[in-house]
Amino acid sequence: MSLEELRKQIDEIDCRLVELLNERANIVVEVGKLKNQTAGPIYSPDREKAVLDRIQKLNKGPLPDKCLLAIWRELMSGSFFLERPLRIAYLGPQGSFTHTAAMLKFGQSVEYEAVTDIRSIFDEVSKGHCDLGVVPVENSTGGSVIETLDAFVDTNVLICAEVYMAVHHNLLANCNFDEIEKIYSKPEVFAQCRNWLSRTACENKTIAVASSAKAAQMAAEEKGAAAIGSAVAAELYGLQIVCENIEDIASNVTRFVVLSRQDAKPSGDDKTTVLFSTAHKAGALADVLIVFKQFGLNMTNIESRPSKKREWEYYFFADFLGHRSDMKVQMCLDEVKKHCVQLSVLGSFPRAAELI
Repeated sequence: MSLEELRKQIDEIDCRLVELLNERANIVVEVGKLKNQTAGPIYSPDREKAVLDRIQKLNKGPLPDKCLLAIWRELMSGSFFLERPLRIAYLGPQGSFTHTAAMLKFGQSVEYEAVTDIRSIFDEVSKGHCDLGVVPVENSTGGSVIETLDAFVDTNVLICAEVYMAVHHNLLANCNFDEIEKIYSKPEVFAQCRNWLSRTACENKTIAVASSAKAAQMAAEEKGAAAIGSAVAAELYGLQIVCENIEDIASNVTRFVVLSRQDAKPSGDDKTTVLFSTAHKAGALADVLIVFKQFGLNMTNIESRPSKKREWEYYFFADFLGHRSDMKVQMCLDEVKKHCVQLSVLGSFPRAAELI
């Protein structure tokens, strides 16, 4: 067949695709009406996972799964718009890694609200000003994001989903490298680029700010200033990439969680996050961990933060596989409570199996 004939076939298929997508959208409108009658949530993480898993199983190629998943995420974003536009809070301004993660997760058809710090994301969701919030919780190089962990202690929001995103850091500026007098970014970003900062003798030039996007904004406005941030931020704020991929570890991944006022229904492949504190006595934490072992629950992460109420007491954050509605999980947590001063479930949600 000639090139023109092949392109004609593509055009005909495109026409059918548009008709089918709008046929799907009409059904979405009816779903939205039912949800409004029952006051059901617009975003259902368990349903999202089921749809995306099914698309991967149906895919026989030659398109890679990643391509189809991106298409279907945008379809679901459009569905949110037809049912009721979601409002999602993120750490701003535009171009931050959190903003990128939120857009990859929820697409172009939802409303985004940039806030100035992580705690404000919790507040916006807790007060109902936003439906959802996206916050960074840990990085494969730099460890936990302490502002996020501390905010969980004082608020009542829950985790309903998680996102893993590859993160690459770049030195952004509008001057030559030897003219840079100060470098802005988040403390966690500096930690992820520690070796590069040391090799280039830039450690003493670093200045911490609330977000990498804010850093890029400031670097664009100040003479002799630079920022460590994303390529997206460079484009948004008119900066040049002076040095690219300066993170210490190439496989640098940040885990984000999605905040809501309710967590997710079981999906069959779930994770639960708990917050607990133990009595100040020898072996108290070990007693808790032994219970998880006895019930065969796989703990995937545990972090600690000092209590701000009493000296030398700590809160522990733990992730384990399973949903809070599972009988085994319920029995385990009932036993764990016997060894804790406080125990709260911060949410059960579908486990993210791949990078977004």
